[in-house]
Amino acid sequence: MNAFRTLHRSILLLFAVVVIAIVTLVHFSISKIVAEQSRAQQQSLSPAISLIVEQLLKPLHISEALGKSRQLVSLLEAPTLNEDEVYETLARLEDEFGMTFFLASEDARMQYNSDGTSLALKEGEVSWYFKYKDVDAPAVADIGKWEDTHFYIDIKLFNDNGRFLGFFGIGKSLKSFISVFETYKQQYGYDFLFVDKAGDIMLSSDPDLVASYSEFTNLTELPWYASLPLDVQNLQALNNKLVSIDQEEYLIAEVKLNQFDWTVYLLSPLDERQAEISQAFIFSVVTLLIVVFSLFLLIYNLLYYFRQDMQPELIVRNANRLPDRNNLAPMYQDIITHHESVSVILVDIDNFGVINDTYGRNVGDEVLDKVATFLTSSTRENDIVGRWSSEEFIVFLPGTGPHEATEIAQNLRHGLATSPPLSSHPQLQITGSFGVSFTASKRPMNEVTAHAEDALYQARRDGCNLVRVQLID
Repeated sequence: MNAFRTLHRSILLLFAVVVIAIVTLVHFSISKIVAEQSRAQQQSLSPAISLIVEQLLKPLHISEALGKSRQLVSLLEAPTLNEDEVYETLARLEDEFGMTFFLASEDARMQYNSDGTSLALKEGEVSWYFKYKDVDAPAVADIGKWEDTHFYIDIKLFNDNGRFLGFFGIGKSLKSFISVFETYKQQYGYDFLFVDKAGDIMLSSDPDLVASYSEFTNLTELPWYASLPLDVQNLQALNNKLVSIDQEEYLIAEVKLNQFDWTVYLLSPLDERQAEISQAFIFSVVTLLIVVFSLFLLIYNLLYYFRQDMQPELIVRNANRLPDRNNLAPMYQDIITHHESVSVILVDIDNFGVINDTYGRNVGDEVLDKVATFLTSSTRENDIVGRWSSEEFIVFLPGTGPHEATEIAQNLRHGLATSPPLSSHPQLQITGSFGVSFTASKRPMNEVTAHAEDALYQARRDGCNLVRVQLID
């Protein structure tokens, strides 16, 4: 019976372990896939953001910092503009920062460039100056100089009284952007689109989409964009959208560039990301299968072990498998060491001698086996059941007080008296007498069991099928 109970508990434990392992590994697999997606997204966005900072935001911050220079304000608010000093200042800045600079004077209505050229700011001929002069923004980004298309950042300059003096800015050739974008695309495989709020493509890693001679390509002119739902087109909400370009799937990531009122769309080839995520998924599935297979091998070996172990149990009776008096002594000592308090119950089969004389030794063995099975199945997991003599059993109740022990003994007595009779002798009623003792200190086992024996004898004298208690003074 003990083997069956152990087997049952082991199978339940292993089943719980298998379930927990499967749930944990599924959770791990899903987490890994999500993490791999995030990693791939981060891997694409991090270099992209670095590129945006280096190519766009850095020039913006340089122009904003230089735009606060008192030297530039002094040049523009002077009664007579000193052009030589203007060219010298702009040339020095170009040498220092490696970018094209310009200064546009409101009073002189002239634009001076760091390459030594100038341009008269005539309304109707130069549109950008008059277009952005009245715009309520301190900085403007624009594309211009169409014979050699440049990206410009225009910073408004004011004197201390708030009077508008003109523009100071930075220009970068779009050829330099295309070169940088091409290098990035070869390294990471992604395409860029810098789009203003009107949908015009201001910058792109695709040279065919770059503006020339004031002709901008609009998003609506792209076939893949035109295939999107109208509500997506109207809001230009493309983040995490899947699009098909030249029969290849792309995933779009969206970054707002509020400094220029632009949106950057990063087009990621989906095939490469799917390959990375598939590798992580396959690894997780293989790990899950290995763990599950290992656990089922463990269950199979455990069942084989118990199948081998159960055959002798069918021959050796349960009563004879219980620890005897000699083996109980170290168990008692271990209980006293770890729990200090222990209750002891002695159980005697009523009229066992009469049963042997009337029905024979085989029936007597069946009765012993029935009582042993009943006691082991009716006691708690940490309780110990043993053989005390030929017809007596003993139960150790670790950490159990006398009142609880008495209640347990009463339940055992009642359970034994009401248990089904032997199938071979249904008229034979089996009962037992119970003696209870208790110690809360490290007393020898013989001293505690002696009081339990006295209580047991008292139960016999009082008529059997009773529980009596005798505590140590």
